[in-house]
Order: sequence, then structure tokens, then C-alpha cells
Amino acid sequence: MNQLTRRKFIQDAAIAGGALIFLPAIKGCRSAGTDVPGNYFLREFGIDESICRKLLAKALSKGGDFADLYFEFTVANNLGLEDGKVTLSDGSISLGMGVRTVKGDQTGYGFTQELTEDSMMSAAATAATICSLNATIPGPFTRLTTGNYYPVEPDFNGIPSKLKLPLLQELNQKCFALAPEIIKVTAAFSSTLKRVYIVTSDGVEAEDLIPSGYIAASVTAEKNGKKEQSGWNMGGRHDFSFYTSDVIERTASTAVTNAVTLFDALQPPAGEMPVVLGPGITGILLHEAIGHGMEADFNRKKTSTYSTMIGKKVAEPFVTIIDDGTNMNLAGSINVDDEGTPGQKTVLVENGILKGYLHDKISARQYGVAPTGNGRRQDYQNFPLPRMRNTYMLGGEATPEDVIKEAVNGIYVETVANGQVDIGGGDFAFYVSRGRLIENGKLTRPVKDINIMGNGPKMLANMIMAANDLEMYQGGAGYCGKGQLVSVGFGLPTCLVKSLTVGGTGEKGGIS
Repeated sequence: MNQLTRRKFIQDAAIAGGALIFLPAIKGCRSAGTDVPGNYFLREFGIDESICRKLLAKALSKGGDFADLYFEFTVANNLGLEDGKVTLSDGSISLGMGVRTVKGDQTGYGFTQELTEDSMMSAAATAATICSLNATIPGPFTRLTTGNYYPVEPDFNGIPSKLKLPLLQELNQKCFALAPEIIKVTAAFSSTLKRVYIVTSDGVEAEDLIPSGYIAASVTAEKNGKKEQSGWNMGGRHDFSFYTSDVIERTASTAVTNAVTLFDALQPPAGEMPVVLGPGITGILLHEAIGHGMEADFNRKKTSTYSTMIGKKVAEPFVTIIDDGTNMNLAGSINVDDEGTPGQKTVLVENGILKGYLHDKISARQYGVAPTGNGRRQDYQNFPLPRMRNTYMLGGEATPEDVIKEAVNGIYVETVANGQVDIGGGDFAFYVSRGRLIENGKLTRPVKDINIMGNGPKMLANMIMAANDLEMYQGGAGYCGKGQLVSVGFGLPTCLVKSLTVGGTGEKGGIS
């Protein structure tokens, strides 16, 4: 195999200037689902079937149920403007591989930044120490065929700064032009391109090219000596063609409108009251307060409320919740997970009944089911865990107006942030950065700076109405932390929760 060190490769791959770091020309297959011949890691590093067999044999040399190899090369770039001036231009490169050996529910893991045979064999030997049985010999490999949910051209090398800068300048100008109250604008463009190659002892070979990124605006508005701030971003798994003038306009308009609206916002009374969750970004509550409890590792360890609820009612019959890796271009979409399982759609709750969990290979074996394509990891230095992709609830039959009318008096939540969740029990608290009062069945005055608190499973059980306006969050800056960061997506239709605790500054007792 080629003895190309990480240092030498990074020197060859980097172009002067942090924001001008690109991948070397990529001529091979653009994803695990394409028919374009070639293996990027074979061409650049000599990672062929022979060395993969040797590494897997070493990883299984002391026994184990299975082992896998995960090769990664990632280039990330960030460009930022403050009031039209460039204040940030940086980039980073990550190159390495990880080796995992699994025995039962135990994991041995080793990784290296050097793609030389000696370094990789050392990592495989580290992973093998979890076992002390007889060796298992890996079988032949079969190239995996998957969908292609973020298509890019085979020679796509990332988005260069010379293309990003005009967009950020346009975003900056639009924000200032939309409202005289805007006194400060920060515009940012973040983009990442990741190449991965996965080989497993059960015969799977998969390669993928994964773009991700977003454009964002953060604005400060001032009126009568009072300042308000807001921001917005749009992105996902796209190439440069996504970032049109329309995307720039929507990003600027949302950030500016949100900030200016806050001047008229008030804090509502505190207490228990009906809460309507608006469509789109409020799906983060579904992700945090409910979705984590359906990840199989928490249920396998009996720390989730849902660990004994398979086949039981957890919500009203109109509720169907899905975790999906096959949505086109969304932040949580995957062609293949980080264990070599194709991206797929997984129904968690169907017509109010809990149908299953989100599985990686370890939990799937213990439950006697097929993996659901949810084995995800932050990078080659980490082993995969059951993680969400794009999590959403299907819409109902009502109109948004019907849902708001049914609430009578309460709070309408438009955007949320900074949540805290007890994954095991499901207790949560989320900051509501923007919303409205619901008075006599209609949206009225804007509200801000409040918290909504409750329990995820109880919130799910207390959802009593859903509209027909499911909306997926179109941002690209959604990352989930569970010891490791992975990009995720989420969505929700307009939903009525009959009671949540609202923390405001008024008198207790709700809104009347």
C-alpha cells in the first residue's frame, strides 16, 4: 500500500489561506448509491481489500461478534462578515481512521491519524483487547447500494470563498436595507465536505461524499434606546446551487423581522396553560423531549421512559412520528450510516402506538431486529451510537387556524432555543425566543423571553390536535450533542398541547 502520511497529505491538500482549503480532485464515486467507479481512499492512500482484511482480522484476533473500519477525510471552512467587513476566515482538515470490535454490548475502539499500515494495525490491536476468545475471519466484501439524498457532482470539491463572499455581502446589505432599526449585522457561511469509507467484517463496503453547511445572519436592532437581537440560517446538505438570491432574501427577512417584532413583545403570565407549537423549528422539542427516549441504547439500559412501551399507546391516534434519513438535502439525511447500514425511514410511533426504537448494530442484535440505519458518530475518533437523523411528526387533518381556535387562551410558540432535557425521564425546559399570545382563539400580541417546561412523554400524550401543515426545518446549523456532535433535522406541524408550564413574569393562573 502507499505510505502517504497524514502530514504529507494535508500539506498537499491545503491551499494557502484558511478559507481556501479544498479537497483534492475527486473523480471517484460521489456516494455509496452511485455507479461511478473508483475508491477515493484506494487512490489517495492505497486502502485496498487486502489491507482491510488484515485490519479486520487483527481487530477480531481475540474474538468478537463483528468489527468495522471507518476512514474519514473532512475539510471545513468558515467565512464571516461584521457590518460588511471580513472578520473570520478559517478552515480545518481532519484525516484518520477508526477500528471497532464488538462483543455483546461491549466495544473496543482504536483510532489513528496516520493512514499507514503500522499505525492502522496498532489501532486494530487496541480495538481487539475487548475480547479474549478465538479469532473470527472476515468474509468477502460487497459494495453497498444506497439512495442518494444529497447529490453533488463527482468532482465537487467544496464551496470556495470567492463564491461565498458576494453572498455574504448581499446578505449584509439586505439586512440593513430591510429596516432602519438595524444597527449591526453579522453574516456567516459555514461549509463542510466529508469523505467516508466503511468496511465491515460482515461483508459491507460503502463510500460516501457528504456536503453540509449553512448561511446565517445575526442582527441587532435599536429603537428608542432599546436593543433586540435575532438570527436565522438556511442550509443542509447542498452544493453551491442552493444558495440563491431567494435563500439570501429569506434568511435576511426572517432575521430582521424577528428582531424588529421583539420591540412590541411582552412577557405573559406564568402558569399552566395550553401551548400551540408552530410548524418547523419547534420540532426540536420533539427531537429533544421525545426522540432521545426512543434511541435504543437508553431503552436497552432501561433508562428511558419508553423501555417497556413497545406496542402500547403513547399518544392520540392522530400521532405518527418518523425518524428519516431519506429526506432530500436535509441536515440529518444520510445515504449510509457510520456502520454501513443504508439510510432509511423508521416509524417510531404509528397512530399513537410505539412501534420501535432507533437502532445501531449492537442494540439491533440484542433486540433481534434489523439495524435502522441510526448508527452515527461525530468522527473517526468516536465509535457509533444510536442517533436521530430527521425526526418529525406527520400532519393531522385540521387547519392551523382550527388548532389555534381550539386552544382558546394560551401561548403560541414560534421559535425555541437553549433547551435542557433529562433524557431518561423526559423532563425539559426550553427558552421561547419568540411567540404570540392566544386570546379568544386568535393570535394577538407577540411574547418573548419565556420558558416552557414539561415532560416529553406527557407532552406527547397531551397533544390533542395537529394541523395539516408539517414543515421541516430548513436550517443547516442543527447539531445534537450526546457526548458526540452530529447534524440532525426536525419538523412539526402546528400542534396543540393541552397543558404545559409557562414561565413568565405576570401573575400565576394562566391567561384569561
